Amino acid sequence: MSAPAFPHTLQPPVAARRPTVTTFHGLTRQDDWFWLRDREDPEVRRYLEAENAYTESVMAPAKGLEDELYREMVARIQETDLSVPERDDAWLYYHRTEEGKQYPIHCRRHGSMDAPEEVLIDENVLAEGHDYFRLGALEVSPDHARVAYAVDTSGSEEYTLRVRDIATGIDFPDTIPGASGNLCWAGDSATFFYVVLDAAHRPWCVLRHRLGDDVASDTVVHQEHDHGFFVGVMLSKSKRLVFLEAHSHTTAEAWFLPADQPEGFFRVVRPRVAGVEYDVADHDGRLFLMTNMGARNFQLVEVPVDDPAAPWTVVLPPSERVKLDGLEAFAHHLVVYEREDGLRQVRVIDLRSGGQHRVAFPEPVYTVRRHLNPDVRSTVVRFTYTSLVTPASVIDYDMDARTWTELKRTVVHGYDPAPYRSARTHATAPDGTRVPVSLVWKEPLA
Repeated sequence: MSAPAFPHTLQPPVAARRPTVTTFHGLTRQDDWFWLRDREDPEVRRYLEAENAYTESVMAPAKGLEDELYREMVARIQETDLSVPERDDAWLYYHRTEEGKQYPIHCRRHGSMDAPEEVLIDENVLAEGHDYFRLGALEVSPDHARVAYAVDTSGSEEYTLRVRDIATGIDFPDTIPGASGNLCWAGDSATFFYVVLDAAHRPWCVLRHRLGDDVASDTVVHQEHDHGFFVGVMLSKSKRLVFLEAHSHTTAEAWFLPADQPEGFFRVVRPRVAGVEYDVADHDGRLFLMTNMGARNFQLVEVPVDDPAAPWTVVLPPSERVKLDGLEAFAHHLVVYEREDGLRQVRVIDLRSGGQHRVAFPEPVYTVRRHLNPDVRSTVVRFTYTSLVTPASVIDYDMDARTWTELKRTVVHGYDPAPYRSARTHATAPDGTRVPVSLVWKEPLA
């Protein structure tokens, strides 16, 4: 198809200037287009509709090419598909897609995939009647009887939280608007913590809600008055602790609470210090901290849960070549996600013997993305592996046997990886820095 021409049948709309003067931190500035922030102003809507009409007019000659590209992309997608189930206690959780439906269906089975299917949330049903739909959090209670979920139907990234009884498929009356989409359950499966937004849509306040209580009486657990910080909550992999975290671009602070004491007080892990970041995971009476304190590329340390302010023990010392990116604690292993020379590495530490090793990857250029891995007792860590040649593949890695099992590879219709090759080399910049370069080609290469 020849390149389409783009005649201008409309003049581009020009937003009116409405000077607005604001003063922050002693500095005054004028913004002529501040008024475009007001979503409720009819003039804003009219202006945006004019922008859309202009775009459609300019792009009209390309409609045939757009349709052709769309058909080609859809033809390569496996529309009816099933994710690899994730085991959590006796349940197997997964989602599936159906041809012609836009959104996933979230399901589970008890014991094995031969058991009857239970649908937790069908996003297609929730999206009916809405021009926009997005599912935020989807958190099953520790007793596996309820699922809390967050929905945005306006595109504002402002979510409404609801809780569904899985057995009946009926939602509880409890409805919480104005939330960030982040929540986590306490150990009693009747209480959960959630985050609400401020006027600037910053996640700033954590509240506690018990099912059946009036939402207006929910208890404020934490308010973050520093506008540079965002807050979040999560249940640890062991399900023993609830973590509350506050972070800016350069600083972090975390608190923890025993999950079986939802009305207790959160204890700080380490008080915030400007420029100091850390992530935390719990394991059998201790906390693992990945921190940049005294370590530009982060180091891994541990402290007792009962005394997090105690001097720490170094598990992985800092390195000038290896940056620590993340960690997760299993019953017998610690998995540390690292980055060296631009490539993601996965280090496994045996907490029983102290031995450690890195996962060996089969190609010189690749990407690894971690999974939820909800089963703390597992000796298998799951991640998604992909490369310039290999479509996204779900991998189970046995941390004891050091074996690799591919559970699922994304189907790309019409693609055969056999003739493709990849390599990694380096180019030297004028200042002497070695810059990694990833290459991919199809054999035979002229």
